[in-house]
Amino acid sequence: MRKIVVFMNLTLDGVIQAPARPDEDRRGGFDQGGWAQPYADPEMGKAAAESGATTDGILLGRRTYEDFYAVWPHRTDNPYTEVLNNTQKYVASTTLKEPLPWMNSTLLKGDAVDAVARLKHQPGKDIVVLGSGELVQSLMRGRLVDQYVLLIHPLILGSGRRLFTDTGSRAALELIDTKTTSTGVVIATYQPAETSPRSTE
Repeated sequence: MRKIVVFMNLTLDGVIQAPARPDEDRRGGFDQGGWAQPYADPEMGKAAAESGATTDGILLGRRTYEDFYAVWPHRTDNPYTEVLNNTQKYVASTTLKEPLPWMNSTLLKGDAVDAVARLKHQPGKDIVVLGSGELVQSLMRGRLVDQYVLLIHPLILGSGRRLFTDTGSRAALELIDTKTTSTGVVIATYQPAETSPRSTE
């Protein structure tokens, strides 16, 4: 069975909104976009490459898909554009219509959680989720996430959309790998624990 792998940049207080650019996502008046850029280093690029080596599909929500399409196909000075162009992209959206504009893009039919559950049973390598916070939250509620690769930045923003919300469901995770970059970013890889730790109270 294919695994669903969440690859996500977040701050120490869990903010995932607009890591790449100031204008990436201003919802809620968020004005701290681009916070991840000063922390980029080769180790983070290596982590992205390692994640991509075991996947043959990318899963995106509508907002992330449109943002990626507006940026990446037009860049030629990086190793990511060719990979993103050529990799199969699965898009969860109730508003987009086919055909989707970016090559190798498929619109998921019906409920996103049900569609991803069907994808997991298809032959192939793992599927990585990039960004797409609301989609990830839906997949977590559906217990469809098999692995989290969290790039935890040494930064507290105090505001912004978070990956783990107050309305989320409880989940016990097992740490299976950790690395620290030269800029202090902790790359922590988790998978759902088979059993939840018992309370000591």
